[in-house]
Amino acid sequence: MSSLRKPANWVVSPPLAPDAPAIDFDHLARMTLGERELEREVLTLFAQQAADLLARLEKLPREGASLAHTMKGSARGIGAFAVAKAADDLEHGLRHGLPVATEVAELQRSVGCALASIADRLEAL
Repeated sequence: MSSLRKPANWVVSPPLAPDAPAIDFDHLARMTLGERELEREVLTLFAQQAADLLARLEKLPREGASLAHTMKGSARGIGAFAVAKAADDLEHGLRHGLPVATEVAELQRSVGCALASIADRLEAL
């Protein structure tokens, strides 16, 4: 069985739905069973983890692919699908020794959007 690989000259393209929210709160509500306090806790934990992982990734350590993988899973859990995509792209680049400046920038941008959305949501809860 052959595995599909992104070509070496692969670049990040803009999202197909640029107006998509930074966080899919319907997905988050399903994941938290509609419990507002659990939603608050999960969003707070994600915001803290995302900020920590971004700071660690700026130095692109050897375990960078693992950090990106962690970010991807956490982002999917709360419905931050743009963050998950950016983290996946970065993970792929790091695992394959590709230049990743564009992927790092996109991850920073998408995390920034998610954190702003989280701040707004926490204020409203």
